[in-house]
Amino acid sequence: MVRLTNGMGVQVEDTKVCVVMVGLPARGKSFIAQKAQRYLKWLSIEAKTFNVGNYRRETAAQPTADFFDVKNREGEQKRRAAAEAAIADMMTWFQKENGTVAILDATNSTKERRKWVLDRCTKEGVEVIFVESKCDDEDLIMANIRDVKATSPDYAGQDPEQAALDFRNRIRNYEQVYTSIDEDGDENSYTFLKIMDVGKQVIINRIQDYLQSRIVYYLMNLHIRPRSIWLSRHGESLYNLDGRIGGDTMLSPRGEQYARKLPELVRESVGDDRPLTVWTSTLKRTIATARFHPPHYNQLQWKALDELDSGVEDTKVCVVMVGLPARSVYDINKLDLAKLAKSFGFAVPPRVDVTVGASGRDKKVQGRRTYGSQPRQNDRFRQKGRSG
Repeated sequence: MVRLTNGMGVQVEDTKVCVVMVGLPARGKSFIAQKAQRYLKWLSIEAKTFNVGNYRRETAAQPTADFFDVKNREGEQKRRAAAEAAIADMMTWFQKENGTVAILDATNSTKERRKWVLDRCTKEGVEVIFVESKCDDEDLIMANIRDVKATSPDYAGQDPEQAALDFRNRIRNYEQVYTSIDEDGDENSYTFLKIMDVGKQVIINRIQDYLQSRIVYYLMNLHIRPRSIWLSRHGESLYNLDGRIGGDTMLSPRGEQYARKLPELVRESVGDDRPLTVWTSTLKRTIATARFHPPHYNQLQWKALDELDSGVEDTKVCVVMVGLPARSVYDINKLDLAKLAKSFGFAVPPRVDVTVGASGRDKKVQGRRTYGSQPRQNDRFRQKGRSG
C-alpha cells in the first residue's frame, strides 16, 4: 500500500480516527479535546472537535440538573439525539472534507454509550481511541466548576452561586450511572488512554498505529494545571548585523545589552523565588543570551531548537535560500512558514515535537529558540496563561 503523508512528514495514509472523550463533568475533557485538536492541526493533520453539548443546546439551551437525571426520559432522549447528530456530522466530515482525526467531546460515561459509539464508528471504518480523564482532586474539580459557571452557555446570566450548586447536582446525576472505562474488564479489547488525577497515573491499552501513538504521547504529557511559558528571541548576533542567516556567531554589542537586561524582565514576571527552567538551542547566541540568569535556574540545551541548517547557503542572506524577492530578514520571518515548508521541503513541527512533549512534563519553562532575525529592543515576553 502506498503510504501517504500530510506534507509535514507525519504518516496518515487513509486512516480515520475518532478520539472519544470519557469522564464526569468538570474533569477537563473539553480542555483536553481543544488542546489535542490544536496539536494535530499544528502537525498539519486535519482535526475537528464535535462537542455534544453544543448539539444538545439546540433543544435544551439552559437545562437544570434534573435534565441530566437518569430517570428523566425526555432529557435522555434529547441527549441521545444530540449525540446522534454529532456523530452524523462527524461521519459527513470524514467523508466529504477528508478529515483525519475527529474528537467527540462528551461524557460517554456508561459502557452502553461507549459500545454504541464504537459500533457506529467501526461500521464506517473509523478507528476509535477512548480518552478518559478521571480525577478525584477536589481542588482541581472546584477550579473547573468555577470555570464552567463563568464560561458555559448553560449558565450565562445566572447567579454564580446558584450555577455552581446546579452544576454540582448535575455531576451527582452523572455519578449515578458513571462507569470508568474497563473498570470490570469488559472493555479490555478497546483502545484507550486513561489519565488519572492530572497525569499522576496513566493507563494505555491496545494502541494500534503510529497516529494513535502520536495522540497518546501528546496527551500523556499534556499539562492541565494552569502555568506560564515565556518565549524570548536571542540577542542580536553578529550575523544579524549583516542580514545573514545561520552560522554560530556570538552576540553583537546590542545583543549583549539585551542579554544583560533579560533577567530583569524575568524577575518582573516570575519573581525571585519561583523555580524556572530555561531552554535554549545549542548555538552560541542563545546560550550567551541566557548566561546572565541566576544560577538556581536550571538551563537545558536542545538541538531541536537550533535554527534550520540551510546547507551550502548557510551564512548567506535569507533571500538566497528561499529564492524570494529581496526583502529584509525580519520581513522574511513574518511570512507563513507552514506554506514555505511545503514549497521548499522543511518544517519545524517534526523537529520540535519532542520539546512540545517535554514542555508538558516540565512545570517551569522559559524558551529561547535560535532564529535568524534580530529582536526589536523593546520586545518583552509574550505570555500564555493556561498550559503549554
